[in-house]
Amino acid sequence: MADVALRKFILSIEEIRHEFGPEPDVPLLRGAAIAVIKNPFAGRYEPEITGFMDDLRPLGLDMAARLAAALGGAEKIEGYGKGALIGAAGELEHGALWHAPGGYSMRQVLADTKAIVPSAKKVGAVGARLDVPITHVNAAYVRSHFDSMEVGCNDGPRSDEMLLALVMSTGPRIHARSAGLQADEITGKDGLR
Repeated sequence: MADVALRKFILSIEEIRHEFGPEPDVPLLRGAAIAVIKNPFAGRYEPEITGFMDDLRPLGLDMAARLAAALGGAEKIEGYGKGALIGAAGELEHGALWHAPGGYSMRQVLADTKAIVPSAKKVGAVGARLDVPITHVNAAYVRSHFDSMEVGCNDGPRSDEMLLALVMSTGPRIHARSAGLQADEITGKDGLR
């Protein structure tokens, strides 16, 4: 991780007990691990940037492990997502560098997940916020787990930084009742159903 200059790490956990309906036996936990790092490509166009993905892998693994532990352990995680906010001196493509290291890190820490990790990215100013999508870890069509978590940092990303986020949840939305494929109906063949 020598090539990654980390300025700030944030771990945020939400405990959701109800949304007007009855309180569940076990609250839903939803959390984000956020790293604010220097963007090595800020302020210029760089034609070859893919090598930075390898530099980000150790950071992704650390973030995924810390987040899973904060939510009670990898075996408790049912939903995940990832996102990147790029400071104004960067470009959207810099956020795409987080796809592989962020997604594969969560899949490695959680083991045996089958669904693609949903993602969001944008260029934003200091204090910008990003809604990171969440889907079920084994079947993207499980509607009860369609969710999102807003992430951000009050003093980042600065123009020459990027904010990288991993998000996980321990179950479906509280009071999920919008029909569709249920988690106990997953066949696990293609990451969709």
